[in-house]
Amino acid sequence: MTLAADRRPAPSEQPSAQPSPPDTDQPVELWPTAAIRSALASGEIATWKRIAAALKRDPYGRTARQVEEVLDGSPPYGIATALSEVLDRARTHLEANERAEVARNVRLLLERCGLEQQEFASRIGVAEADLAAYLDGSQSPTASLMIRMRRLSDRFVNMKSERSPNT
Repeated sequence: MTLAADRRPAPSEQPSAQPSPPDTDQPVELWPTAAIRSALASGEIATWKRIAAALKRDPYGRTARQVEEVLDGSPPYGIATALSEVLDRARTHLEANERAEVARNVRLLLERCGLEQQEFASRIGVAEADLAAYLDGSQSPTASLMIRMRRLSDRFVNMKSERSPNT
């Protein structure tokens, strides 16, 4: 009986189970998920800082989703808790900024139409306390309510322009 030679690659030639480290010349946002996984496992603080910066720039973006996927589907790395915290804080900060932006828009619509807060709230169908919460950014109105506010403001602006004499 003749045995065939073993055709498996030598241990040094076998592909590694760990993906290769990420190409550090590329922005983190362009890394594949395997590179994110490798970076989290590598233990290199400089790489973790780059990932954290990408999470802060876009807390709901591609990199954030990749980090969530890696952290959810693999053994916990030492950096897992820290990156989860970075992501949570970045999202909280973004949401606060978005509420402030909505508050500015509501304030503009209110000022534009010239109504008092109580009258504006009544005409859009909310309590004055709810309108106050929208104005201070502690709450955000629904999309349909924002449309209702814009339409009310537009209607009053149009009424003002129709009343003013043409020059």
